[in-house]
Amino acid sequence: MFTDSMAQGSRSGAFRRLAPRQYARARVLLFPHGGGSASYYRTWAASAPWDIEFLSVQYPGREDRYSEPVPADIQGLAAELAADLPADGQPLPTVLFGHSMGAVVAYEFARRLSAAGEPPAGLVVSGHPAPSLTRPGRVHLGDDEELIQELRRTEATHREILDNASLIQAFLPIIRGDYRLSETYRPLPGDRLSAPVTVLYGDRDPEIHQWEAEGWSEVTGGACEFRTFDGGHFYLEEHREPVVELLTAYARTASEASAVPWPSAP
Repeated sequence: MFTDSMAQGSRSGAFRRLAPRQYARARVLLFPHGGGSASYYRTWAASAPWDIEFLSVQYPGREDRYSEPVPADIQGLAAELAADLPADGQPLPTVLFGHSMGAVVAYEFARRLSAAGEPPAGLVVSGHPAPSLTRPGRVHLGDDEELIQELRRTEATHREILDNASLIQAFLPIIRGDYRLSETYRPLPGDRLSAPVTVLYGDRDPEIHQWEAEGWSEVTGGACEFRTFDGGHFYLEEHREPVVELLTAYARTASEASAVPWPSAP
């Protein structure tokens, strides 16, 4: 089992309880998009019901982990995150959610949990082609202006940051590093997941086509479902509530199917 003792040292750890749920019976782990941070999911965590806890992942190299080095590849990042997974008494059914780059980080994280005999209850991925169909790219090799133009195209960064020269310069190394992770990612051979997978994406998202979404069915021996939303790559901005409801229902189903005893009522 991955335990907190594996995360000792100078690092602050990867998981943020932005809205603790003392009586949680299941949890949802939220993996941010490239350039994103744990705080992106603050409102999601606050919206969670009393019995489901949403934990947000803080990648190294940003916010309170700014001074920590970013691993060389997605697999290394997933390994580091898995070592930080909180183990608070009774293991809880765990659902994973990742958007964009976070989708493949969550997938590789799921592979590590499964290899350790602790598979997640489910994997929900958003806005990213199936691992084997990941699009290569060279954005991370371009100059700063090319990178900024890419951010404008994908609407991945708020305009007030993009239009603030000093602020965007502080963010660019993080964003460039995440593009490197995404554009050089290639899944390694291994067993398929047993957990069910749900694929979400915007119907006008240029970063993923239907056939690329359908490729996710190859990563699991379990069920694979698909749901589209009105919007582009960041359809989440307009559809946060139904996505949170979907994740909550997923976690509730997992908790009902598990042997975890119901906690004392609050």
